[in-house]
Amino acid sequence: MLFKTPLLDKPAPGWKRDLPGPNEPPSIEPYPPILTSPPNHVDDVYLELARATMRMRGVGVWLAPFNFLLSIAFPAILIVYAVTQHRAPSLSLVLVGLCGCITALWAGMYFWKMDTEAPRDEPIRFNRARRKVYVYRFRHNGLKPFSRSAWGARAEVYDWDNLHAEACSIYGAMGSGGSTQTVTLAVLEPGTHKVVDRFHFAHDIQQGEMYWAMAQLFMQQGPQALPLFPRPPRDWNNEKIRFNLARRLAPKVHWPEAIDLESRSAPSMHG
Repeated sequence: MLFKTPLLDKPAPGWKRDLPGPNEPPSIEPYPPILTSPPNHVDDVYLELARATMRMRGVGVWLAPFNFLLSIAFPAILIVYAVTQHRAPSLSLVLVGLCGCITALWAGMYFWKMDTEAPRDEPIRFNRARRKVYVYRFRHNGLKPFSRSAWGARAEVYDWDNLHAEACSIYGAMGSGGSTQTVTLAVLEPGTHKVVDRFHFAHDIQQGEMYWAMAQLFMQQGPQALPLFPRPPRDWNNEKIRFNLARRLAPKVHWPEAIDLESRSAPSMHG
């Protein structure tokens, strides 16, 4: 069932439509040849899908040095001005230079950390036996680019029945115009339409809808309901990376031991 008006009390930014609920029939049939990646893993207990909050990586690591040099250039210009003019620059010029220096420094740090601190994969595990969803999420805070605690990957656990998928399309101020299409997952307060959390699920609405359909089929019917993929799973932690500096510097996926064990097991296996 596709809802024509937002079902949730607070729909996602750029809301386009709601996808079927966790226990409703999928709205689309997954078609492996057009999907970006096959499942990382699938068995009778859990399904793991690859996920990434950033569509493209490798640009920020080159923008960062430019911004760092720019942050040095602003005070250097003020010094040169004072030496050549034999007088101190005006207060307004100092403020402009200070703002430029801080902005460039912030941008350089933000670009660098976004490109190098996001893990190589941000997988999501659907555990059919526990009816739980385990998400390896990269948290970041643009207002705190120098903070260590505000950045990093964390594993979070949600109830399958409390998830809701939304297709979104956000128009951005790009050079030639355009939009960013995504599918996001909202975490609802049990028994309500109140959103308590929300996170990125997939780029491109069609692919996101298919991956959501795969999760539905697995959780409702089991692994036998999933289509066969022509390509083997990708080893994100041990892939050979030659030219993308950002991906080479990116940390590997490392689930906390307790959550890793729980997310891969049934209650009867490990309590």
